[in-house]
Amino acid sequence: MGKKKADEPHFDINKDYMAEDERDTETRTVIQEKLVVRTLNKKFLRYRDAELVYSLEHKKLLEMADQCGAIYRRDGIVLINRDIFDEYLEKFHQPAGLYQTNGNREKKVLEDREG
Repeated sequence: MGKKKADEPHFDINKDYMAEDERDTETRTVIQEKLVVRTLNKKFLRYRDAELVYSLEHKKLLEMADQCGAIYRRDGIVLINRDIFDEYLEKFHQPAGLYQTNGNREKKVLEDREG
C-alpha cells in the first residue's frame, strides 16, 4: 500500500521541516496578530477591546469614556468612539520633565545635589 497523505512530512518552501504543533502555534500567532491589527484600526471598540488597547480597567475606562461623551449604546452593546476618547486622553498629556515619584524624593535629591 502507498503512503497516506497524513503520513508524509509537512514541507514548506520557505521553512525547513517542522513539527505539527510548531505549525499550529505559528498559525495561531499569525491569526492573533491579524486580529490585533484589525482591532487597532477600528473607529468603534467594544469595551473589552478598549480595555486591552488603552490598558485600563473596565470601571475606569467606562468612567472616562462617559466623561468625554465617547460611549454609544444600542441593544445592550456598548461601543467607544476612539477618535473622541483619544482626543480626551490628550488633555492629560504631561510635558516632559515633570515626572515625580515617592513624594518628590527625586526632586529633593536633585535639589540637594544642586544646593
